[in-house]
Amino acid sequence: MEKQKKPVIGVCPLYDETKESIWMLPGYLEGLKEAGSIPVILPLTAERADYETLDAQIDGYLLTGGHDIDPALYGEERNKNCGEPCRMRDMIEPWIYERAVLEDKPVLGICRGIQFINVAEGGTLYQDLPSEYQTGVEHHMCAPYDRAVHEVDIKSDSPLYDLLKKEKLGVNSYHHQAVRTVGDKLSVMAVSEDGLVEAVCRKDRTFVWGVQWHPEFLYRKDADAKKIFQAFVDACKK
Repeated sequence: MEKQKKPVIGVCPLYDETKESIWMLPGYLEGLKEAGSIPVILPLTAERADYETLDAQIDGYLLTGGHDIDPALYGEERNKNCGEPCRMRDMIEPWIYERAVLEDKPVLGICRGIQFINVAEGGTLYQDLPSEYQTGVEHHMCAPYDRAVHEVDIKSDSPLYDLLKKEKLGVNSYHHQAVRTVGDKLSVMAVSEDGLVEAVCRKDRTFVWGVQWHPEFLYRKDADAKKIFQAFVDACKK
């Protein structure tokens, strides 16, 4: 019997200005590898034509956490509480997402990733939750990060519910920005206890999901986080 080819997942790297280097949290790569894929860190310096060449070898894309997104991408000026954006990521991720959606290649966005997907679909963000969204829910936890600090309510008509078969999920949380207005083609899959959007998807594509929490820190201990990685990788095999 012919062995099934492992899907190749393009993973957007994080960037360290101080060291002028790209870097990666191992949980992203290890979670994808354990789910049966070959994760590959993408370059930040490539031109659009280079990404089109790379795309022929890639079965799906993981949009990782990291820098705040430039508010200019959703028609706003950056306020004093918004972090400095990463210009390279703000340039290449629109190319990646546009092509992935056009070709119906799976996309999973985590933290910044859900925020970028929302912006790419015409939505907006809270630039800074502490100053723009008063809440008693912990959205910027301290280490260790492999634990739940609040719950999310999962929509019963969502693909996330179909996967996990539950209406409530404990999640970790480390962010100061979040989805404000939801992009036109996106459906909300989960919201936090204080009403913030925590997960979205595009139901007209095979797999375009974004989650605000961090399964890359949870997947070793949490079966539900592991299922999210597995569902993404399985979609990349099709």
